[in-house]
Amino acid sequence: MFLTGTILNVVAVLIGATIGMLVGARMPQRMQQSITDGLGLFTLVIGASLALQLFLDPTVTTGQQLGVLAGLLVGIMVGEALRLSDRLDAVGAWAQRRLAGDDEQSRFSEGFVTASLVFCVGPLTILGSIQNGLTGDFQLLAVKSLLDGVASIAFAAALGAGVYLSGGTVFVVQAPIAAVAWLVGAGLDPVSVMAITSAGGVLLLGVGLRLLEIRRVRLVSFLPALLLAPVFVGLADGLTEMLGG
Repeated sequence: MFLTGTILNVVAVLIGATIGMLVGARMPQRMQQSITDGLGLFTLVIGASLALQLFLDPTVTTGQQLGVLAGLLVGIMVGEALRLSDRLDAVGAWAQRRLAGDDEQSRFSEGFVTASLVFCVGPLTILGSIQNGLTGDFQLLAVKSLLDGVASIAFAAALGAGVYLSGGTVFVVQAPIAAVAWLVGAGLDPVSVMAITSAGGVLLLGVGLRLLEIRRVRLVSFLPALLLAPVFVGLADGLTEMLGG
């Protein structure tokens, strides 16, 4: 079934969040802060490793690098024009009022937004969903489920119950990708994977900055870049061939 991996991923997040909530209730504030800092630093490392693929891979051309940059900048402009960050923050705030209670000073919205981004912008999200949709093999999403489950324990312990809602975000993001792959049988070429991976790495760097409370980057507005980066890389390749010819 093309949704097996996605369902497994959602279940792993919910189980991890439950464990994190149980542990977090007995965890001193200083320990919660240290866990958040550790997650932030680790996320920076992952983001940097993904983003730097754009420069460390000898097969990547300058035109492709500029294509990813163009996709990132245009994607940000599209996201800001659509007010994606404000809309997702509003969803988190609404959920906090409805589910956490007005008198409960929690980090519900922060947990929802941060966990959703971390769980959904990595290359395993796209590649795993496509693999599951095309062949029924959910091996990549099983690996992602393990990683997300462990991360959700720390997120829920440090940021609260908002992490539960990120399971819904995982389903909303991954299920359509798997469904489209199942319906049309289309895959991604290596260049498009590189573009999406690099753009996703930049987003993860922003997540790390948020977790470390260095800067609250409006990351949700960056999400269209994941779609536009491979488009602009393709345009850059086409322009290079035209000029070369």
